[in-house]
Amino acid sequence: MIEAIFTSVPPVVLIIITTVGALFMGLLAMFVRSKSAKRPVSIKKIILPPIFMSTGALMFIFPEFRVAPLQIVEALVVGMLFSIILIKTTNFEVREEAIFLKQSKAFPFILFGLLLIRLIGKLVLSSTIDVGELGGMFWILAFGMIVPWRIAMLVKFKKLEAGSESQSVKWSPSQGQIKKRS
Repeated sequence: MIEAIFTSVPPVVLIIITTVGALFMGLLAMFVRSKSAKRPVSIKKIILPPIFMSTGALMFIFPEFRVAPLQIVEALVVGMLFSIILIKTTNFEVREEAIFLKQSKAFPFILFGLLLIRLIGKLVLSSTIDVGELGGMFWILAFGMIVPWRIAMLVKFKKLEAGSESQSVKWSPSQGQIKKRS
């Protein structure tokens, strides 16, 4: 079935469809991020997105999406470089006796900029790399970006959590919030 899609649909149409899809996902990410900043953060909220995204690796079952080893390394390196920007702009704060994601005015612009760079890269590379292979590369790039970012978020969260506990504040993971000790 996948092979039939790649042989019957012109590559230009696939590029347009995936580009529109990427724009939609970028807008969705900005919306979700702005709403999540209004709720306390938990370890589960930090580690689940990369776990959910990892299911996308099932695309590599199909030969159309398989990527050469050098392209895997290139995509991972670019993803990790992009993650540095996200790591630097993601911070937490203790507010209302809980740990919240600090709103960054730059985040929407950074996310949009990263998305734009990815889209331009996709359009440029689509003339030399097969559409399916390109999809695999960009999934690897995105995964290489989200995993280091979420690991850094977890480290920052744990440090703030430990600092909060030393200031007579107790973290309650089951309730997803911090409670003051009596």
